Amino acid sequence: MDIPDGVKIKMKAKQIEVEGPRRKLTRNFKHLNLDFQLITDEATGKRKLKVDTCHVENLITGITNGYCYKMRFVYAHFPINASITNSNRSIEIRNFLGEKKVRKVDILEEVTVIRSEKVKDELVLDSNDIELFLDGIYVSEKGQIAEEE
Repeated sequence: MDIPDGVKIKMKAKQIEVEGPRRKLTRNFKHLNLDFQLITDEATGKRKLKVDTCHVENLITGITNGYCYKMRFVYAHFPINASITNSNRSIEIRNFLGEKKVRKVDILEEVTVIRSEKVKDELVLDSNDIELFLDGIYVSEKGQIAEEE
C-alpha cells in the first residue's frame, strides 16, 4: 500500500493513527493478528487483511481529501419535511411515511451538514471519516471534498 506525501502513520499496539493535512484519525484493530511480521493462519486470512488494508486506505483518503455525501429525501405520496436545528447539530424529519411523530437525528461532531440550495429536498454532509455515513435517508451522490489530481 502506497502512503501519500504529507501523511504520517503511527501504530501503537493494535491502534493505527493516521495524520494528514486535514486532521488526525485513529482506528483500533484489535482483531488484526499483527506484530512485526504478518501472520495468517486461516484460509480467510488474506481476505481479512484486505478489509483491514481498505480501512487504513479510507483513513488516508479521509485525512487527505475528506468525504462529502449528498442525501436526498425521496417520496411518492407523503412529502417529507426536514429542518436543521440546534446550531446544525440535529435534523428533525417530519411526515416520514405519513407519520405524525417527529424523528430527530443527532449529527456527530465531526460532520457538517448544510441544506442544498440548488436541489430541492437535499442535505450535504461533509466529514473526514467515512464510517460516519453509514445511516441516512438516501445517498444521491457521494465523493470527496478535495478532488484528487
